[in-house]
Amino acid sequence: MSDPVAAVQVSGLTKVFKGTLGRAAFVAVRDVSFEVKAGEVYGLIGPNGSGKSTTMKVILGLLAPTKGTSSLFGGPSLDVSSRREVGFLPENPYFYKHLSGLETLLFFGRLCGLRGADLKERAHAMLKLTGLENAADRRVGGFSKGMLQRLGLAQALIHDPRLLVLDEPTAGVDPAGSRKIRDLILEMKQRGLTVLVTSHLLEQMQEVCDRVGIMAQGRMVREGRLDELTAVENQTEMMLENASPALLAKISALVSAEGDGARVLHHGKPRTTLEKLFLEATGEE
Repeated sequence: MSDPVAAVQVSGLTKVFKGTLGRAAFVAVRDVSFEVKAGEVYGLIGPNGSGKSTTMKVILGLLAPTKGTSSLFGGPSLDVSSRREVGFLPENPYFYKHLSGLETLLFFGRLCGLRGADLKERAHAMLKLTGLENAADRRVGGFSKGMLQRLGLAQALIHDPRLLVLDEPTAGVDPAGSRKIRDLILEMKQRGLTVLVTSHLLEQMQEVCDRVGIMAQGRMVREGRLDELTAVENQTEMMLENASPALLAKISALVSAEGDGARVLHHGKPRTTLEKLFLEATGEE
């Protein structure tokens, strides 16, 4: 059952950075408002310099807003107590290279207050969840980029948070590793976690997000449910299987005969994506 209180609530957020060495002040975020409902996957997207990273830092309590408010499950983002149930995966997580995968999770678990048998059980569970069981005793210094991102996801989940914040989780990861991370995000959603994710890879966001917010030049320019934002209102899609050329010709003739302005724009075989083609061809599907 979803929580009636929004996981993230941002209202009228403005962030201004003071100028240095004679430079004028810089407005990074301008009057941004949105909410992330409990149990959904929300994507915050935008080009470099759009303000999404600054917005994320305010949500995480790493920056104080110049104007407006930001809250986590009803509590101010700047309060430490509000962040206890938040797991965070930065774009480039840093781990001590001499530690093993298991030792890394035990270290972060202790930072979150876990101890003893509960900590060990949780660490092994997270290694299994992220597909790193066989790397539990390997030094992190030998991990691939994809393995490091999955280890970062495991450390973000070690204390069983209610909200998972992911900053470019698939950046620099190959398609097979990227697919695994997206599958994990969808699994987190099925388990009832709320996920706030940023990425510039729009196809990936389209696969996992319920709602998105599009930022540009510090402002929220579009926001809402993904299926509503991506729908083309004046077009209808119909997919046929084993349709003969004669049947297609009849359909086109019928549409033309209606005379109400409808017309067939295109017909042809549906296409897969380059990513799916790559995964099938390399046996990583």
